[in-house]
Amino acid sequence: MNSLGSIFSFISKDAVNKIQIMVTHQNGENGDKYETLQSMVKYELDNNLVDLQRRAEHPESGCRTLLRLHRTLRWLELFLEKLRTSTEDSKTSVMCTDAYNDSLAQYHAWIIRKAATMAFCALPGRAAFFQTMNVGSTEQVVAMLVEAIPFISKVYEITEELYKQHNLLELP
Repeated sequence: MNSLGSIFSFISKDAVNKIQIMVTHQNGENGDKYETLQSMVKYELDNNLVDLQRRAEHPESGCRTLLRLHRTLRWLELFLEKLRTSTEDSKTSVMCTDAYNDSLAQYHAWIIRKAATMAFCALPGRAAFFQTMNVGSTEQVVAMLVEAIPFISKVYEITEELYKQHNLLELP
């Protein structure tokens, strides 16, 4: 993602930081409770390790951290689907903005939404974007996306359903 421009570099760094939080949980004293999504949710809820009303005592809970990654995954899924179905003259900046508005924007303050939208304007055109992905021809990129998007969707759906069951979709 870093090679796709500064906005993707920012997103990538944020994701790496969140993944590191999750790795720290897995490597910690209660690491066995973080082996699956289900065991993490159960453990953290049973032990009051999730700030349900406001961010206070547990700002880096596994549930909260994964929710942020989950939301970003939705944005990525939507953006990649738009790329997959795009035409040669489609603008990546528009596709990325539309995916952002349909996913992450609702969780960000006005100033962050405006900054993100401005950053998306710097994305390269579709052909350059596909070349930067380093997958091959346009047909190969589309084929890779056809294969990858269902896996992304499945992970998103599983997490969404589990979080919905436990009323965790709106964690502060």
